[in-house]
Amino acid sequence: MTSLHTTSVRRRRLGVAAAAAGLIATLLTAGPAAATPDPGDTAATRSGISVSQQAEAEAAIKGGEIPGVDEIVHSDNIEHLANVPKDALAGTNTDLAFQGKYAFAGNYDGFRIFDVSNPKKPRTVAQVLCPGSQNDISVSGDLLFLSTDSSRSDNSCASTTQPATEKSSWEGMKVFDISDKRNPKYVAAVETACGSHTHTIIPERKSVYVYVSSYSPNETFPDCQPPHDGISVIKVPRSAPEKSRIVNFPVLFADGGNPGAPTNPGVSKTTGCHDITVLPSKDLAAGACMGDGLLFSIKDPENPKIIDRVQDNVNFAFWHSATFNQGADKVVFTDELGGGGAATCNDAIGPNRGADGIYDIIGRGDHRKLVFRSYFKIDRPQADTEVCVAHNGSIIPVKGRDLMVQAWYQGGVSVWDFTNSSKPKEIAYFERGPVSTAAVTTAGPWSAYYYNGYIYSNDIAKGFDVLKLDDRRTDPAKKVRLQELNVQTQPDYFDR
Repeated sequence: MTSLHTTSVRRRRLGVAAAAAGLIATLLTAGPAAATPDPGDTAATRSGISVSQQAEAEAAIKGGEIPGVDEIVHSDNIEHLANVPKDALAGTNTDLAFQGKYAFAGNYDGFRIFDVSNPKKPRTVAQVLCPGSQNDISVSGDLLFLSTDSSRSDNSCASTTQPATEKSSWEGMKVFDISDKRNPKYVAAVETACGSHTHTIIPERKSVYVYVSSYSPNETFPDCQPPHDGISVIKVPRSAPEKSRIVNFPVLFADGGNPGAPTNPGVSKTTGCHDITVLPSKDLAAGACMGDGLLFSIKDPENPKIIDRVQDNVNFAFWHSATFNQGADKVVFTDELGGGGAATCNDAIGPNRGADGIYDIIGRGDHRKLVFRSYFKIDRPQADTEVCVAHNGSIIPVKGRDLMVQAWYQGGVSVWDFTNSSKPKEIAYFERGPVSTAAVTTAGPWSAYYYNGYIYSNDIAKGFDVLKLDDRRTDPAKKVRLQELNVQTQPDYFDR
């Protein structure tokens, strides 16, 4: 259904019970082990809530303040065109990549390829079983890249779970040949320290560089030893991907990075990076690295150079991802408060924690600085059973404006404007009601990206969604066509 309510009408003071106060205390004191981002190897997580919280959620639904269980609501400028439920791959849905008429969707059990030539009727072309969380995904030409960040018995697609304490265990990057979209072929693997939670590609004519982000070393893990203060850089020859190899491990935190608690309570200790976004046209990259945000030069892809580094030890718990604006004079960093496992979009948590942080880039060359301007967080009310967190999004390419679409787990899909860095505002949304009113459940969009005129979303639990956005502020973006899009490798949308 289409919601005729405006955002202001649907605001409500949800989640202000004593139990929610306890949640705040937990989030403020939790260390990295207690707030490991993104769902684990299991699918949607569920944990109990109090009777009063359940009653409050049910009353909010009955009163129309929040959608009903699994009810779809959206602003009038968004149309829900299609949903494709999970099929052979039953695990957690993750990231998306695009090439021509195809969308590639990661899943903890492997990946799925859709033909989206008709966005109203996406068609499954292939499903590849290859377990290994979180199967972050990218494509370049005939190559597909897949991250494995769970300890496996070997590097095959038939591997099983095996403790990271065993030296023979494997984690890292997998490479597939997708020249035949109906029959992808596994062609290469590279083991990396602490696995590959996410990765970012820098495509070149003859090779593809892959920046591998991973974190949380442990002295008991033979292949993930502390300190883990950098990223793995892999070089993949296009003509011979089986010769892929690590070419560098640049140290990004010579001083060890943010120490986290007890020095900075509620902040994750920096032991690596969660995600990196590159802007090759400007030789720039932005790193979301647990307790730190980075700006660095990638003029030499094998040897990235830090330009500036920032921290927010008041409101940011875990620097999760980064997005440049088209002008390369702003970066949006996201905070994954609660590790993607807590209900944080409510008045108990407030508007500044678990939000996006908008930073202007001031200065030139190696003297550029990241300067904080404001926070943005959806203010549509969410029940205490709904895991809601700032997650993956992309630029909507409109000249003269800074527009972004973003996934918020059970907070849904948000389209917002940060042209004025100090006054961001939501201009469209799509969401489902809570999966349950009796338990905290991880579900909702993991990624929401704009590609060739449509928004594509990979819902953790519900499957693949296609949305159409009709708004005078975003309509010019429909004229921008790409042959390939990996959101963490941001294109120059207008130099083509």
